[in-house]
Amino acid sequence: MSDLPETRPFEVVRELEGDTMTLRGEDAGEGTPLVLLHGLSADRRNVLQGSNYLLRRGYRLVSYDARGHGASDPPPNPTAYEYADLVGDLELVLADREIERPVLIGSSMGAATAMAWTLDHPDRVPALVQITPAFGGVPRSDGLEDHQWERFADVLESGGIDAFVEIAQPTDLPDRWRDAARTATRQRLERHEHLDAIPNALRTVPRSLAFHGIEQLEGLEVPTLIVGDRDEAEDLHPLEVAEEYARRLPNSELIVEEEGESPIAWQGGKLSKAIDEFLKRVGVAG
Repeated sequence: MSDLPETRPFEVVRELEGDTMTLRGEDAGEGTPLVLLHGLSADRRNVLQGSNYLLRRGYRLVSYDARGHGASDPPPNPTAYEYADLVGDLELVLADREIERPVLIGSSMGAATAMAWTLDHPDRVPALVQITPAFGGVPRSDGLEDHQWERFADVLESGGIDAFVEIAQPTDLPDRWRDAARTATRQRLERHEHLDAIPNALRTVPRSLAFHGIEQLEGLEVPTLIVGDRDEAEDLHPLEVAEEYARRLPNSELIVEEEGESPIAWQGGKLSKAIDEFLKRVGVAG
């Protein structure tokens, strides 16, 4: 018999353009609320990679699938995946769950969403976690990100999951990680109830502005843990962005895996332990 607290599924209905969209998630535990925000083409299970470490440490975990991802409905407008839309969804979930002061833990797209909301509400966020942040304050000028995400969208639409899995891993990925990465990609996509919505998100999110200018981070005093990724073959989440966040944010810590190790973001237990230790250091109890 599990000693974990009971998981409470929830639904939040948002009125959009004369239609409705339902966001679906889970709420477990009774301690300090940690709100988990996943990345593009992932779902709520992909933030802590299934780890229950933080639940066992007495935190309350609230996670939900972003619009069009996982079990959540896609928006009526297929282009409505701007960061402003995602931030509005977060605001609605916080109100529904009656969370006034959330610790926000975001990965990639979720990291940018969490940062955007925190910049608007710095007094409401006791601590922030940015896992492999990718948004540098302005759209990338090299066109690489737009090109890759557009290609991902086209391949997923035309060839389905099998074709997407074939192109989703970097060509330079070490052999010892390749099979695990392929399996994880396939499992992630198979969990989407509206797979046809994912290409719309892939085309919109990378071109969207989460916040205007990385210099905004310099005035944000919220304690922030930044989890970087040293993997040079993974060019969608450059380590340079995480390092720049650490330079700009006045009250931040940066952690990165050792050379040759798999990224911390892939290791749910190790990531969760690092988050717990960080929250204790900054005085946010479970």
